[in-house]
Amino acid sequence: MPNFDFRGLKMTIELTILIAVLGLLISYQTYQLNKNKDSKSDVKQNARIESQLDAIGKGVDDIRIDLKANEKNIAHLSERVTRVEESSKQAHKRIDQMEGVRKHG
Repeated sequence: MPNFDFRGLKMTIELTILIAVLGLLISYQTYQLNKNKDSKSDVKQNARIESQLDAIGKGVDDIRIDLKANEKNIAHLSERVTRVEESSKQAHKRIDQMEGVRKHG
C-alpha cells in the first residue's frame, strides 16, 4: 500500500485558501480605492459644471442689464423723434405760409 502524506496535502490546501483570501482582500481594497477616485472625480466635475453655470448666470444678468439700458435709450430716442417730427411739421406750415404770402404779395 502506498504511503500518502496528508500533512503536505493539508498545508497545500491551507496555502491555497490563504492565497484566495489575500486575493479577495486585495480586490476589495482596489475596489475601494477606485471608488474613492471616482467620487473625487465626480466632485471635481460637479464643481466645474457649477462654476460654468455661475458664469452663464452672470452673463444672463449682464445681458438683462444691457437690455434695460437699451430699452431706456430707445424710449429716449422715440421721444426725440416725436419732437423732431412735431418741429418739422410746424416748420413746413410756416414755409407753406411764407410761400402763400410770396405768391399773393
